[in-house]
Amino acid sequence: MEQRIGSSSQPLEGAGFDPAFIPGLTSPASGREEDAKAKPGEPEDTAPEPETEPESEPGAEPEEEAAPEEEAAPDGPVFEASDRRARVVADHSGVRLRLDDQECEFRWDEIGAVETETARFGKRWTVTVHTPDRRWYPLEVEAPSRSRFAEWDTALDAVLDEYFEDDADKATESTEATESTGATESTEDDTEK
Repeated sequence: MEQRIGSSSQPLEGAGFDPAFIPGLTSPASGREEDAKAKPGEPEDTAPEPETEPESEPGAEPEEEAAPEEEAAPDGPVFEASDRRARVVADHSGVRLRLDDQECEFRWDEIGAVETETARFGKRWTVTVHTPDRRWYPLEVEAPSRSRFAEWDTALDAVLDEYFEDDADKATESTEATESTGATESTEDDTEK
């Protein structure tokens, strides 16, 4: 009878034996296989040589690495309300709603209206973002106490007053400006006659 040294069977592969198994990827090489791949006579440690930086000319200014430019937030009001699952943020860029792992963001020009509602019973405060195409996105936030409802409404109103311009307000302002300009011109025409 012939005796063999070592095991001739290959280790089993697959998701049933290895939870990190991904089909199509090769399994990590064992230590014995790496040693067998190294050729005799060659040094085993073949670390890449470090690259040298080119010398700069004397008097030349060193190059600065370009850092990604971040948009500077203006000094305006910011509103944030959150609980263990939901989060509402309103600032200079718009309104962001998040529930668990789902998130949506609305720029101010994408918003038709923002409304809030408090639950008759309990501590739920609902903010709803309405878009001009007649869609709405409600989100409920659980407040620590019912007294927070008034604080949140006041803080959100401050942000909306600062950044949100209603189209009706714009139309009213432009109409008033046109009417006042027209009235001024007609009085000037009357005085010339």
